[in-house]
Amino acid sequence: MFTLTQPEKGLPVTGDSLLTDVSLPALVLHQDALEHNLKWMQALADRYGAVLAPHGKTTMAPALFRRQIAAGAWGITLATAVQCAVAAQAGIRRILLANQLVGRANMQIVADIVRQTDSDFYCLVDSVENVRQLGAFFAERQLRLNVLLELGVADGRCGCRSDEQALAVAAAIQAQPALQLCGIEGYEGVIGGAQPQREVDAFIDRLVAVALKLRNAGAFSVPQPLITASGSAWYDRVAAAFSREEAQNAFLPVLRPGCYLVHDHGLYQRAQQQVLARQPQLQDALLPAMEVFACVQSAPEPGRVIVALGKRDIAHDDMPVALRVWRQGATQPAAMGEEWRVVRLMDQHLFLQGPAEHDLQPGDIIAFGASHPCLTFDKWRRFCLVDARLKVREVLQTCF
Repeated sequence: MFTLTQPEKGLPVTGDSLLTDVSLPALVLHQDALEHNLKWMQALADRYGAVLAPHGKTTMAPALFRRQIAAGAWGITLATAVQCAVAAQAGIRRILLANQLVGRANMQIVADIVRQTDSDFYCLVDSVENVRQLGAFFAERQLRLNVLLELGVADGRCGCRSDEQALAVAAAIQAQPALQLCGIEGYEGVIGGAQPQREVDAFIDRLVAVALKLRNAGAFSVPQPLITASGSAWYDRVAAAFSREEAQNAFLPVLRPGCYLVHDHGLYQRAQQQVLARQPQLQDALLPAMEVFACVQSAPEPGRVIVALGKRDIAHDDMPVALRVWRQGATQPAAMGEEWRVVRLMDQHLFLQGPAEHDLQPGDIIAFGASHPCLTFDKWRRFCLVDARLKVREVLQTCF
C-alpha cells in the first residue's frame, strides 16, 4: 500500500511550460489563434446583420462560452437539457436548445432553468405530439416555454418535412397557452449529394419562405421572431440568405456555428477552404487553435514510431496529423512533413509511419492536429490555453 502525496502532480497550472511541466498527452488551445477566430466570425456575422449563438457542444467549456459572449455573441446554442443547465449555471442568459425537448426529466431541467434564472430559453418542436406534451408539462408548472418550429430535409434528422406539417405544428402551438412560437429553425449540415451548395441554398430559401408564410398568418407570438440555421460549413450561404431584405426586416437572423472557435486540421479546414473560394473578398481565414501534444513512446522498428496518444485522447473521424516535433531539451520545433503519416490508432497508442532512417526518440514531443473538435474536447476534463512561448496562460475545464 502506498500514499499518493501529490495527487495533482502533472496537472497544468498557470505559468507552467507545456513542454516540461505538464503531463502529456494534453489538449492545447493556442491563445492567439483563438482570439483571431473569435473576432473573425463575429465580424462576419456583423457584416451580414446577423447575430451569433455559437454551438457550445463543441467545447462544453463555460469559460469559452463567456469569451464568445464577451466578443459579441447574442447567446449560446446547446444540444441537450443537461448542457443547457451547465450554460445557465455559468451565467449565460440566452440559451437555444437546438433539439426537441423530450422526456419529463429533461423537461424538468428546463423548467428549473426557466423558473430559477433570468435566461431566455428556446427549444425546437416538429410534431403535434411533442407540442401537446410540452404544453401540458409547462402549464402544470405555470410556466411559459419559448419554442421554435423546426423545418427539416428529406432523409435528414428532425424537422417538419412539408409546409402542411409546419402549419399544423404552428396551429398546435397556438392552442397551448404555456407555449409561444418565437421563430423558425433549420439545419443545413445534413445536406450532401453531388451539388450540396445548390441544395443548401434551396433549403435556406425554403426556410425563409415558410417563415414569412407563418408570419403573414400571425403564427408568431413575438414582434421580432428568430430565424436560425448554420453549422460550421455553410454559415456564409446562410448569412447571405438571411441578409436579404424580406428576411432581415421580418426576423432576427441567428447563426449557430460552433467549431469556428478552435477550427481544426481536417473536416473544417476543408470547409473553410470552400468558404474562401465562395467568398474571395474575405482577407484571411480561421486558424487552427486546437492541438494535442504527446510524447514519443517507442521507436521499435525502422519507419515505425509509437506515440502515447490514442482514441481516448483525440478525435479520429480522420486520422490525426503530425504537425511539429520538439526534440528532447529543444525549445523550438521542427516541422513534420507529409512523409510522416498516422496509420493506426488504438485506445492509448498511435502508430506513426515515416522514413526508415529517422531520429525520433522516446521523450520527443509531437503536436498533432485533429478532425474534428467536438470529438476531441469530450475526451478531456481540463485543457491548457497557451501563449506563443507555450506557457500555460489558463487551465480551463469542460463540463460533459
